[in-house]
Amino acid sequence: MLDSSHLTVAYGGQHRLLTTGQNINDTDEAKRQIAVANLKEGIDEAIEMGAIGFGFLSGKYTEEKKEEAYQALVKSTKELCAYAKSKGNLKIAHEVFDFDIDKCSLVGPVDIAKRYAEEICAEFDNFGLMVDLSHLPILHETARQSLIPVKDYIIHAHMGNCMMKDKKDPAYGDAHPRFGYPGGENDVEELVEYLRVLLEIGYLDPDNRRILSFEVKPVGDEDPDIVVANAKRVLNLAWARVNK
Repeated sequence: MLDSSHLTVAYGGQHRLLTTGQNINDTDEAKRQIAVANLKEGIDEAIEMGAIGFGFLSGKYTEEKKEEAYQALVKSTKELCAYAKSKGNLKIAHEVFDFDIDKCSLVGPVDIAKRYAEEICAEFDNFGLMVDLSHLPILHETARQSLIPVKDYIIHAHMGNCMMKDKKDPAYGDAHPRFGYPGGENDVEELVEYLRVLLEIGYLDPDNRRILSFEVKPVGDEDPDIVVANAKRVLNLAWARVNK
């Protein structure tokens, strides 16, 4: 199906960690190795499927061990990049998540994302960052603040929404509700700004097409088809305004 669909395919390895509670920046070396081994299995699957990229995320951390966790993350990432390199041309993409609301990941704010990307890319050319419009509000960053400092390292971009105003709402946090969800943070206006910045930094290029994908899901009993239609319409409305 993937081969005949004429689609560019990427593999999301994030849930290999999120569903198991594993952490590739665990300061316990044995636990770190277990998490890395899990992701290596995912890399094997991604290659078998013909994916061009493999996504993952960093894990939780404590402030007192933040630098130790960062060094563990660098070590794990280099192992993953080397493993993927030994298998072919698979790109390894670290998705930038929030650090204090939902996933509480080490990477994280743009300053640490930039430091991390610079360090890995100095040694590996098959690494980059995955950015997500859904995560910008919960990172407390604008599109310009979040994307421009790491513009040279972005290899995958998501479009979506989040909700921060009501902790009791089922869409609270990093739940990717539809655009315009009541109390949500992102709609047409925010997507316009995101696309403008992606154009400005050269990520959106008709001669060098990169992945730009939706990440949305129904809340409660919402119809999935309507949520998909909502995303397409928001993109059409936003794109019509991008160059104005």
